[in-house]
Amino acid sequence: MSGPVSGSEWSGSALPSGQRADGLRAMLASIKARDPAARSLAEIALLYPGLRVLVFYRLAHALWRSGFLFLARLVSEIGRWLSGIEIHPGAVIGKRLFIDHGTGVVIGETAVIGNDVTLYHGVTLGGIAPGSMPQGRRHPIVEDDAIIGAGAQVLGGITIGKGARVGSNAVVVKDVPAGVTVVGIPAQVVAARGATKPDFLPYGSPCDDLPDPTARALCGLLNEVEALRSRVAELEAGQSDSGDKELGTRWAAGGKHRPAQAEG
Repeated sequence: MSGPVSGSEWSGSALPSGQRADGLRAMLASIKARDPAARSLAEIALLYPGLRVLVFYRLAHALWRSGFLFLARLVSEIGRWLSGIEIHPGAVIGKRLFIDHGTGVVIGETAVIGNDVTLYHGVTLGGIAPGSMPQGRRHPIVEDDAIIGAGAQVLGGITIGKGARVGSNAVVVKDVPAGVTVVGIPAQVVAARGATKPDFLPYGSPCDDLPDPTARALCGLLNEVEALRSRVAELEAGQSDSGDKELGTRWAAGGKHRPAQAEG
């Protein structure tokens, strides 16, 4: 996907011919590749709420685009009852979206989701006042191959770049560049472009060491305080040596009487 687009205009980013298959079987295979708990395609087709809700969404979205707004909302509501996932029929969703676990996921009306995106339970693609965002968009654009971890809140008409990872419980209120990992409240980049591993990252977070940006900032401040303490100690030691030398010079020259020793 290139640049911000409205939900009514976007139909999914173009993929090279033959690179990724379409259809139900391809959808099931893509989910199985991303979920180590999946044992068979039949299990996914029958038991996964993330797939179930997409059936209702596709029908509701077709009704929405045809102008049957109330009926579209009704179908969407039935899908929410049966899956625990709320997808507004006006949202635009690409191919092979995987909503893992699913409970509590909310996708707003003007949200746009690309191909091969992964969302975990509790994710909100939420909206804000339309006047504060470009083109009146209230909800995010999530580009291809992005992963949004459990409980993350992505708010406003921002863009989550292609292949970006949003860590669990992050709150994202600004654009996320392609290929980076963000965590925290508010979300901050902790793995820059090129440092993020290209393979699939469950819950949007690498399994190796990924320091919290707040803890990293506090650690930096503590290091600076320690360095300042060392510098002050050096200056005090240098000043004390200079005073002792000056006193010894005066005593040798006989210019001053030797100071009296403190009694007791």
